[in-house]
Order: sequence, then structure tokens, then C-alpha cells
Amino acid sequence: MTDRRTEVRERYAAAAGTSCDPMIGEHGTCGDSYYDASELSELPAAVTSASLGCANPLTVADLHEGEVVLDLGSGAGLDVLLSARRVGPTGKAYGLDMTPEMLEVARSNQREAGVTNAEFLQGYIEDVPLPDGSVDVVLSNCVVNLSPDKDRVFAEAYRVLRPGGRLAIADIVADAEVDVITRARLSAESACLAGAAPRAAYEDGLRRAGFAHVSIEPTRTVTPGFSSAIVRAVKPA
Repeated sequence: MTDRRTEVRERYAAAAGTSCDPMIGEHGTCGDSYYDASELSELPAAVTSASLGCANPLTVADLHEGEVVLDLGSGAGLDVLLSARRVGPTGKAYGLDMTPEMLEVARSNQREAGVTNAEFLQGYIEDVPLPDGSVDVVLSNCVVNLSPDKDRVFAEAYRVLRPGGRLAIADIVADAEVDVITRARLSAESACLAGAAPRAAYEDGLRRAGFAHVSIEPTRTVTPGFSSAIVRAVKPA
């Protein structure tokens, strides 16, 4: 896992402050294109232009005033700052990222946006530095696919969610099992694609973690055999 983390950290450190996901290569699109323009207009250009996501998990997060939100792999902070606005002053939005350069960008964006109910934490999505049952919603945007231990990610998301809590993830999934040779080739081209789990395996992993009402809805074809998707699940009450 250490080598994988190092590779991802180096690529995202290099991407800090850029506008498109460097790991999807020619198939990548700017993450801010998935968001409502009126909502983005309320944030600094620096955060909207640095989005590295593959969809908009907030479309299914159904955030409410006073809720606590956690974004796994928060990058430049777009989903965190938008979530903080939606949950209001009585709520809070956490962003978790392992890359110091990205955290620096996110905190700068937070200061410029004047958002006070957000906090960015350094750590790994496989080992979340928050207590059990402390958040209402877990978000992520094109980051879980980068983890070599997705079962651990799902288990951590389940742990930090309160009973009845919701999972809303945008991610890259494979349409079917990817053979070793193809995965090795993709690894040299795109970490997002190389790390993508088959849809069925993704669903099984969430259910093993304890989630219910699991759904994975493809949103677009990234490249033949791979799709971006919106993933939803609920921690039983």
C-alpha cells in the first residue's frame, strides 16, 4: 500500500492548483463542469478551477442544516466548501486528504471563501482520524478507486457514520473484471482506471462493510469498459 500511496501522493502534489484530473489522461474532464454554475459563483475561482472530480456526489447527498459531513480525499476543497454552505453554521464539513500540498491549497481556498464551519485534516481514507458515529454523510469524488484497500475504506466510512448515515460517492468503476495484463497497462496510463473495481465487487464490498440500500448508477463512459458512477448506500439505523 505504501508504494501505491506514494505514487498517488506525488501525482496529486503535482496537480495542486491545476484544473483537470491528471490521472484520467485524455479521457479526463474538469470536475467543476458537474456543478451548478450559480453555486460555483459563490466560491473563489481557485477552488472551482482546481476540481479533480469525476462527477458531483452532492447531487445525491441530500444535505440538511446542522449535519456533519466528511469528504474522503478532499483535494482543493470544492465539495467540502459547498457542503459547509449547505449544512449551515450549525453543521460542519470535514475534508480528509493525505497530500500536504493539496491541504495547503484547500485551506487557502477556505480562507478566501470565508467559510468557518469547515476543517481540513491530514490522513488516509483507510484510517480516518474521526471518532465512531461522528458524521451524518460521507462523500468522496473520484478517490476511492485510487485505494488498494477499498474494503478498509468502506469499513472506515461505515465506522464514522452515525446510524442512518448516508454514503454518497462519485467514482470510476469497471464494467467487468480487468485481467492482469490490461490492469498493468492501465497502471502506466491512468491510476484512476488501474485502480477501478468492477461494479459487482464494489457493491459486494459495501455490503460486507454493513451498508444497506447500495446502488451504483453509471453516469458516463470514461473509456470502453470503465464508467464514472454515483454510489449510494446507507448505514442501517
